[in-house]
Amino acid sequence: MRIAILTNEYPPHVYGGAGVHVEYLTRELTRLDNGAHHVTVLAFGEQAIHQGNLTVRGVRPNFTLPYQDPRHEKLMDTLARDLLMAGSLRDIDVIHCHTWYTHLAGCLARQLTGAPLILTTHSLEPHRPWKVEQLGTAYQASTWIERTAYRNADGVIAVSEAMREDVHRLYGVPRQQVRVIPNGIDLDQYKPTPDRTVLIRYHIDPEKPYILFVGRITRQKGIIHLVHAIPHLRPGTQVVLCAGAPDTPEIGREMTAAVEEAQRRTANPVIWIARMLPKDELIPLYSQAALFVCPSVYEPFGIINLEAMACGTPVVASAVGGIKEVVIAEETGLLVPFEPRSSSDFEPRDPERFALDLAAVINRLLDDPERRRHMGQRARERVERSFAWPSIARRTYDFYQELAAEKHR
Repeated sequence: MRIAILTNEYPPHVYGGAGVHVEYLTRELTRLDNGAHHVTVLAFGEQAIHQGNLTVRGVRPNFTLPYQDPRHEKLMDTLARDLLMAGSLRDIDVIHCHTWYTHLAGCLARQLTGAPLILTTHSLEPHRPWKVEQLGTAYQASTWIERTAYRNADGVIAVSEAMREDVHRLYGVPRQQVRVIPNGIDLDQYKPTPDRTVLIRYHIDPEKPYILFVGRITRQKGIIHLVHAIPHLRPGTQVVLCAGAPDTPEIGREMTAAVEEAQRRTANPVIWIARMLPKDELIPLYSQAALFVCPSVYEPFGIINLEAMACGTPVVASAVGGIKEVVIAEETGLLVPFEPRSSSDFEPRDPERFALDLAAVINRLLDDPERRRHMGQRARERVERSFAWPSIARRTYDFYQELAAEKHR
């Protein structure tokens, strides 16, 4: 099969779960059936890779489209890249798009090549209203592009049952057209890997427990609520925040002010690593944490929870979206009740209450090292049983085959 994968993110430019998904899915697809299938990846960047049955081409326009508002620049750049992508595809059997950034390209290429269009649902624009801060009225355009793509796709892959229902409810996609295939994890790479030198490098005391957050500084990831919970944590707890790439300068300043206020209100060390770390440092941080905290206010899946669980670390997470299908409450971690402000605004109805609840659940596990140990073991067992990438790639390929066969009937 000749598979075209269209994506914003691809190594070395990966900043979120969608990019992680594409990186590993692509690798596993090229390994299926002894490398019988050719995979072409078109990405936003300067990549130029030709390795056996894998071709990766970065797409960069050498022109700039005009725009009315500086916040529209990213949208217009995306549209230019999508046009280049659509015109670059030929001799393909399926088109697989990831996130709205490539949806216009996918819709056009579907018409131009006759190949079926598959979308993987990593998130949905209507559930990310805070993006107005970044995009202005371009957010209305990104939502329109996404809606148009879902209504024209031949098939949809949802990373969780929660996302399957969202696609149906928001865009009217028939449930039978949506296949639930979760994210995966590389079990050989993500595994318990203690390394005290990494802790010392970042001034983390190896003799004291620490909780860990990993993610971008964005409303979606809920990091501000975790920072507000810090003054209520047990004495003797270190807090490690691997948090960089703020969505906007405003939320970057808000994060700085919140961390400074938390540091004034607690004697516990707050270690803020303000950048995204490489895997060889991140995996030891996951492995040695007392627990991993995911306070997201919206999360279709939450691949970071899989990463922590694969490293044998229990998870405390918000009870939202696909997280509830990954983290088994009272078995691989604990879930914090979450009530959104409204169906279209995913900030907590009572932010102070949410921060206090978050701290209370974290403290429950900090007080019980033996329970944490058992949860960490069960977490590793769960990812081994349900989230290995080779089986997920096979399920994805089987869906490709079904849609390609339907298209040619």
